Amino acid sequence: MSLTTTTHLNFPGTARDALTFYQSVFGGNLEVTTYSELGMPPEAPDAGKIVFGRLASNNGFRVMAYDIPGREEPFTATTGRQNGMTTTDQPFFLSVRAETLEEATEYWNRLSDGASVLEPLAASAWSAGFGMLTDRVGITWSVDVAAG
Repeated sequence: MSLTTTTHLNFPGTARDALTFYQSVFGGNLEVTTYSELGMPPEAPDAGKIVFGRLASNNGFRVMAYDIPGREEPFTATTGRQNGMTTTDQPFFLSVRAETLEEATEYWNRLSDGASVLEPLAASAWSAGFGMLTDRVGITWSVDVAAG
């Protein structure tokens, strides 16, 4: 028996932007369905927003996203690093573990466009590279290299 999990992200009307950004980082095929495509009247305020969005790439990256109906205000995230420790009020981070430092650096460079870097990508006690950032759509990521 096999099991696959996919992170499902919720956005305040910015799911399309987030999915497009992640496609530029990880590649893959993007599928989106709007509320109007599932029957919401086209004149309704949320009709053009995403009710189902999925990005799947050949490298194994998978993410889903949707726009929370009626929500426009952005989420606030408070995540930081001090003295080698992470402090946060967020219930989750996303993690990308690459096989090589070169691969991790490629993802890092793309994810860091417009991001708030919490810990620069650099060698750590457990990895040839580790870094943390909150990307431009408000999701916090850890990027590292698998121990070899």
